[in-house]
Formats: sequence, C-alpha cells, structure tokens
Amino acid sequence: MSWNKKGEWLELLLPKPLESELDIGSYIRMPELFLKKLVNSGGVSIKGTRVRLKLFPNEPLQHMPVWSHLEVLYEDDFCLVVHKPEGMKVHGDGSWKGSEQMTLADAVAFYYESTGQQCKVRHIHRLDEDTTGPVLYAKHEWAQLIMDEAMRSKSIERCYAAIVQGHTDVSIGTIDAPIGKDRHHSSRRRVSMTGERAVTHYEVVEQLNQGMLVRLRLETGKTHQIRVHLSYLGHPIWGDSLYGGPSSGISRQALHGESLSFDHPLTGEHISVAAPWPEDFQRLYAALQKI
Repeated sequence: MSWNKKGEWLELLLPKPLESELDIGSYIRMPELFLKKLVNSGGVSIKGTRVRLKLFPNEPLQHMPVWSHLEVLYEDDFCLVVHKPEGMKVHGDGSWKGSEQMTLADAVAFYYESTGQQCKVRHIHRLDEDTTGPVLYAKHEWAQLIMDEAMRSKSIERCYAAIVQGHTDVSIGTIDAPIGKDRHHSSRRRVSMTGERAVTHYEVVEQLNQGMLVRLRLETGKTHQIRVHLSYLGHPIWGDSLYGGPSSGISRQALHGESLSFDHPLTGEHISVAAPWPEDFQRLYAALQKI
C-alpha cells in the first residue's frame, strides 16, 4: 500500500477496491468511532482503489504563541519529537497569572505557526519540569489516538540516564513499588501500598566517586516515578533535594531522557530518537569521575 499527503487529505492506493468504507481498517489502524465520525463528516472519499481520508484538517491556533528556541529531534507529517530543556514545563497548569512562564507547548505552537502547520499541540507523554529529554507530539487527532493507545499498551519505550548517590553491588534490577501522594507534602510522591502500580527497570552502568551512573526504563509512567523509586532504594538522584539527593554540582535533579522509541502510527516502522546529555549533566558526570 502506497500513500501520499495531499493538503488535508491522506491518499492511499490499495491493492483492491473496498467493499465498505468500514473496511479501511484492514489497511490502516483506525479506531471505529473515529472512522465513523470521519465518514459522517464527509472525511472519506473512495474512487476504485484510491481512498482519501481527511486526517490533516487545518486547526486554528488556540492562543498566540511566543517564540522560544526549540530543538527538533524528529519530525514527519504525523508526529514531532522535540527536546525539552530543564526548567520548562511541558504545558501550563494555571499557576501563573499575567506574564506566564514559557512552556514547551508554547514553543511547539510557535514552531507549528512559523512553519505553516495548522496543528493543535498534542503531547503524548510528559517530563518533570527539571527533567530533560525528548517529548513526543501527535500532529492531528488520528495520530494522537493511535499513539495514546501505544502508551496504554506500553509499546512506547522511554529510557533515562540518572546520576545517583551511593553505591550498590546489584547491577540490574526492577523496582515494582506502588506510588501515591505524600499527605505531608503536596508536591511530593512516595511509595505507598495504597498507591498506583509503578514499575521501573534499572541498570548500573558505571560506579563513580560518591555515586553511580544508572540507566532506567519506565514500564509505567507515574508522577516523579524514577525520582521516588531511586530514593526508595536509598539512591536518590543527585541534585534532587525534594527526594533527599545531594545538592552540590547541579541545580536540578540529574535525570535525562536519553531515548524514545515508538512504532510509526501509519507505517508501523520502529523509530528510535536519541537526545544527547545536556551540559550540566555532562559536567556533573565529569566531576564525579575526577573526585
């Protein structure tokens, strides 16, 4: 099956004519309710083996975006992966009034506008404000539905690097400990038997002076999951004062998303996007090697 993007339409050339509009799902992943909505709104056109789907509708700006530097790691007609710097929230939470803090959503909105793409901003996952690394966006509703389902089925893989305090003889392990809110601290989470299931896989890559370089893979995606789990193990992340990490050498938690892997929503191709360590992470790593 070949395909082309033609304005707001995705054009598919099928090997044989369809017997019904609902048979489109045999060739492209298509949630049933979305397909019915597309059919009812005139968003499907069939002429022999040529099928057109209105998957790229022009969408109005939700607000006037403001420029901010944006590092694009991957982009095509369906999705976008950008690097989130430290100190920037993925999206606003209503806590800022008047002159609001710039968010990654603002930067993505400006990027879409400046490149002539009329898309709403749709993040597929989030990172903490002071965690760096790749964030995945869907450009339109159909891609968002497919990638949201991929998140639920745990087929989007997120791998992280962290510099933590202390040493251990255990080189590989899994932390399976539920996480809930800390009733004594509104912004903190903790391991709690009444919390939600949270699973983190880890590997100690290198023993450093006073610490370790650890790589981690999330199986679930709870708020502050890696930070809580590593603190629970007795190895808080360097710079993470909220969870007991050392405060010297870096002004934030030394946690960075190194890679993001997902199957393309249309082609199924496996895509892996890497994000190099930021400068403050590199400096801390070098300092702990030299102590």
